[in-house]
Amino acid sequence: MSQPKVLIVFYSRSGVTEALANAVAEGARSSGAEVRLRRAREFVSADVMAQAPGWAEQAAALNAKYEAPTEADAEWADAIIFGTPTRFGAVAAELKAYIDSLGGLWFQGKLNGKAGSVFGSSSTPHGGNESTLISLYNPLAHLGLIIVPLGYADPAMFKSGTPYGASAVSGNPPAPPTADDLEVANFQGRRVAFVARALKTAHITETKA
Repeated sequence: MSQPKVLIVFYSRSGVTEALANAVAEGARSSGAEVRLRRAREFVSADVMAQAPGWAEQAAALNAKYEAPTEADAEWADAIIFGTPTRFGAVAAELKAYIDSLGGLWFQGKLNGKAGSVFGSSSTPHGGNESTLISLYNPLAHLGLIIVPLGYADPAMFKSGTPYGASAVSGNPPAPPTADDLEVANFQGRRVAFVARALKTAHITETKA
């Protein structure tokens, strides 16, 4: 069967969403997928970043590990998985800026039929994980992606995460995702890879002319 290509685009500052992204990638790879991991970039000024201690240093370290996502990455992929920390109950502006940059591919219909999924993190138990993930379904629908939720299709889902996507609650100062959180994220990678392979085999994810 065809090897699916999975793009994981995330934004992370403290490393919590990054850890989820890597677990999603591990799950996708274990299912035979080729994976690209990309970190969305900051677009605010250095003065703004300086107001949050450690922000610039954390960003530099993460940017050294991960390439910035491009339009070509999205066109390459059979599945796109977005990851974000919550920002007032919604997607981080850095990730949203990348999604907004895909207008050219959207206009050409080149994202239609690809699998799409989302994951996220918050610092408090009711900090907006579910509202953030559900809100990300809106641009996925506009882009023509076939949305892949998790439901309760794996025993891990009864221990952590949400049926909309993997999640973590980090606390403040932030702690890494739990083993249960990472198990759900790994399942998400496997599930999306499975769906992407099926769509690819059916020639649904081929780039549209």
